[in-house]
Amino acid sequence: MRTDKIQTAKAIVLDYFRATEAAPPDGIAAAIGHYAAANYHFRGVHPFNELDGADAVAATVWQPLRKSLNAMQRRQDIFFAGPNFIDGALWVTSMGKFMGLMDNPWLGIPPTGKIVLLPYCEFHRIEDGRIAESALWVDIISVMMQAGLQPLPVQTGAAIVNPGPRTADGVLFDPQDEAESRKTLDLILRMCDDLVGDSMESPADMLRRTWHEDMIWFGPWGIGATCTIERYQLQHQQPFRRGLVDIRFNGHVLEHAEGTYGGWFGWPNMNMKQGEGFLGLPASGRPTEMRVVDIYRRDGDKLAENWIFIDLLHYLRLLGVDALDRCTSISPTKS
Repeated sequence: MRTDKIQTAKAIVLDYFRATEAAPPDGIAAAIGHYAAANYHFRGVHPFNELDGADAVAATVWQPLRKSLNAMQRRQDIFFAGPNFIDGALWVTSMGKFMGLMDNPWLGIPPTGKIVLLPYCEFHRIEDGRIAESALWVDIISVMMQAGLQPLPVQTGAAIVNPGPRTADGVLFDPQDEAESRKTLDLILRMCDDLVGDSMESPADMLRRTWHEDMIWFGPWGIGATCTIERYQLQHQQPFRRGLVDIRFNGHVLEHAEGTYGGWFGWPNMNMKQGEGFLGLPASGRPTEMRVVDIYRRDGDKLAENWIFIDLLHYLRLLGVDALDRCTSISPTKS
């Protein structure tokens, strides 16, 4: 795809960010509408799910968040764009944190009166100069835990607000070398083929074909972060494989890359059954699914960092667990 088209798409999304974030709460819908297509479609984590039109997205997603997080800022760690490997459509990806003073409740989560960091990953499909489609993952469980709630048992990885890239070069405002972009896309697709072909269980030697030994896996709150191939297997892969059965990979909606960054999302990526139990839940055999985002940084010929967002509220809801409802029934943990 021509570089000028990619740069134009980035400019549209950056203008959209500035306009919607500068707008007062009652002006957010108009700001979205200025950039969105007439048939604008939105996908988001539960409880947002699928929405149509600027008014619905503003009222359901952005107005409540802005009301909760006073002086909210978008703090981007990664920003890139490129054509979808699946169908050629042009998408722009932004990942980072929303930061603000949590002065009012959000989704039933009690306010803290302090700064909270809400990790996000956002995707926008550009068509005919407009935003035709958006997808938004936010780590709601992270805000619950920052507010002193413990909606799930202690995770296998570390509960941290995941940092941006170690190299501090993830915001790609400038054009990138097409050959480098292709190299990144080829690598993450090869890694995915290894994982899916091995039924989501990769031996260490297989992981070393596409990952650096000191790779970093920044999982969502509820699972947690870990690093090195050895600890990734111990703290995420093994609990995942023990706790879940009948895992079926469904493919992705988007797969793209630019420069040394790339990633994808699915809707849902995977179906599975609870099996022996995952996230501290009991065995049940009950079917559920995961909507997952993966963002990657390539270093040379291998992957160095991976940021993961999972719609865990949706996953839990299908198992009969309403994590948002728990916000009103459990007390904050004592410090």
